[in-house]
Amino acid sequence: MEIKDITVGELKSIWEGGQFDIEIDTPDGFNPITKWFNKGVLPMVEITLESGLTTRCAVNHMLQSAGSWVPAGGAFLGMQLLSKNSDYDVVVSVMETVPEECYDFTVDHPNHRYWGDGLSSHNSGKSFICSGNLIKNAQEQGIYVILIDTENALDESWLHGLGVQTSDDKLLKLNMAMIDDVAKVISDFVKEYKVLAAEDRPKVLFVIDSLGMLLTPTDVNQFEAGEMKGDMGRKPKALTALVRNCVNMFGSLNIGLVATNHSYASQDPYNPDDKISGGAGFIYASSIVVAMKKMKLKEDEAGNKVTEVLGIRAGCKIMKTRYNKPFEDIQLHIPYSTGMSPYSGFFDLIEKKGFVAKEGNRYTYIDLSGEIHKYFRKEWSHNTNGIMDLVMSEFEQKSAKISVTEDTLLETDAE
Repeated sequence: MEIKDITVGELKSIWEGGQFDIEIDTPDGFNPITKWFNKGVLPMVEITLESGLTTRCAVNHMLQSAGSWVPAGGAFLGMQLLSKNSDYDVVVSVMETVPEECYDFTVDHPNHRYWGDGLSSHNSGKSFICSGNLIKNAQEQGIYVILIDTENALDESWLHGLGVQTSDDKLLKLNMAMIDDVAKVISDFVKEYKVLAAEDRPKVLFVIDSLGMLLTPTDVNQFEAGEMKGDMGRKPKALTALVRNCVNMFGSLNIGLVATNHSYASQDPYNPDDKISGGAGFIYASSIVVAMKKMKLKEDEAGNKVTEVLGIRAGCKIMKTRYNKPFEDIQLHIPYSTGMSPYSGFFDLIEKKGFVAKEGNRYTYIDLSGEIHKYFRKEWSHNTNGIMDLVMSEFEQKSAKISVTEDTLLETDAE
């Protein structure tokens, strides 16, 4: 048998030929490829490691570091990446390169990773949360969704797999690459929306996945000229203007905007939180900013620790909010077998707030009428007898009651 290294473009040609079942080398052995995505022309970065390995990939391409999955654009000197050569290999060079046509594929294995240029590679989970679950829940509430896909990675079958309805009366999906084009589409829509009578205006949600992949005219002009000088800081300004104008345009209208972006590891020892790419301007204009980190799920339905990777843990930290206390964090569990539960992370929240108490192997909840409910952890996860729905319905009243009690105690201590 002949073993040959090939490019992703060559792999794409073999895939499109349909004559072969393709398996790709991964840290988990050879595994089949089941789906293919064309992602268009994307900004690129070239990374060189101490062992001599070099990779050139899109800035949002996910690489496995010693601590977590990180976008290639967030790699820095000294970072350790999992490689075939020497377990964790040290980054010695990071350099922006000319944008190129990019592709993506699905590896049929629970870990979904593969060796790309000798490095362990993966895809981000932000689209699963934002372009999957979030859209599905918006549609269930009667909200019309306009999905702007800047990565060319959200095909219809993937959306259907997550329960998203793609019919014209439920979803408008647009593939766009330029910040200016996105701004014009939103602006034109709002103008037509305002012409409608108030009672005829539907609830609308714009979803942009992602801001980080949007291009400026400078990016495009330089690419066409075969240059790579960078946009001289124009992109952060353009993203800030986009978000600010959306906030002003939407005003009191029933229109909202959710956007994903890429983050990178902070190199500041005094402020270790991950940084969001694209500058800070548009962050100030946003109402809520949530930073996500992808980790392995090694816990079964009953909450017991296991050695096998059963899914993904998405660590979510609220970096900014206008509606609640910031810097709260929570982990969402996304099992490979079932997908994310709508109650994921909720039990940890109510336990932290003291709404439930552990008694032996079960957890007790006392509702507002005084009735006692006792369930095993697995039963809580499965919403047995609607227990999670009950707690959700009483959550605000319970929280207010605790706040009043805390205020009273503080006043008593002061006296």
